[in-house]
Amino acid sequence: MTSTIPTAPDTALLPGAEPFSHRGSRVGALLCHGFTGSPHSMRPWAEYLAEAGLSVELPLLPGHGTVWQDMNLTTSDHWFAAVESALFDLAERCDEIHVMGLSMGGALSLRLAREHPDLVSSVVLVNPSLTLEDVRLPCIAPFPRLAARLLPSTPGIGSDVSRPGTGEGGYDRVPTAAAATLPKLWRTVQNGMSGLRAPVLAYRSTQDHVVGPRSLRILARRAVNTRVTIHLLRDSYHVATLDHDAPTIFAGSLAFVREQKRSGEGVDR
Repeated sequence: MTSTIPTAPDTALLPGAEPFSHRGSRVGALLCHGFTGSPHSMRPWAEYLAEAGLSVELPLLPGHGTVWQDMNLTTSDHWFAAVESALFDLAERCDEIHVMGLSMGGALSLRLAREHPDLVSSVVLVNPSLTLEDVRLPCIAPFPRLAARLLPSTPGIGSDVSRPGTGEGGYDRVPTAAAATLPKLWRTVQNGMSGLRAPVLAYRSTQDHVVGPRSLRILARRAVNTRVTIHLLRDSYHVATLDHDAPTIFAGSLAFVREQKRSGEGVDR
């Protein structure tokens, strides 16, 4: 484990923030939601894969799914420890595991693939957050607790979904202390990209108000020892897993999983 996972505060969960688990075949899928989000943003994807027969885990990351103040008690190491624990759980009952992440969950997915190449067969990313977008973060990263006391949170973009009436099920504030730990995660992931061996399928929305195109450019440039395939989504915003292009993502990810089985790529366990 990378870090001890904090005990969940005694706070009611937001609607749809409950973790999802399904015991299916010996092919597993681990889904990682994004920063300030919750399993709500990934649940339709998880259910799709479960209906296809896969074993699926979609954990709720520490500090998420309740109130934004809880996130300021957690760091990117806690979030990674949660998905790493879910990976180990799947490994006990699956012969192959495919890790899928949205936004910051994409960074967690890549870190899992780099640190556990014996367990991760492939990676699917949706609008992954892999580098700095907010110029304020380098200023507060060295002093997260001080920054949190002076400015506990900032306004968030909220649900960046083009589909009318669709909410992400996350926070509308950005917890400062938690956000200050993102640069460490990004550095870890970027520094490990050349060591990635699992094939990567990535989706990027052409209209994304949260994450710019630079993240996937960095991945394509640095992940020199694996295959990276990028598809553009032209009818969705950042939370594409709840948007118009969701069926494309779901079907594409399942086909990608099955392709690894046929091609023999990924891990040999």
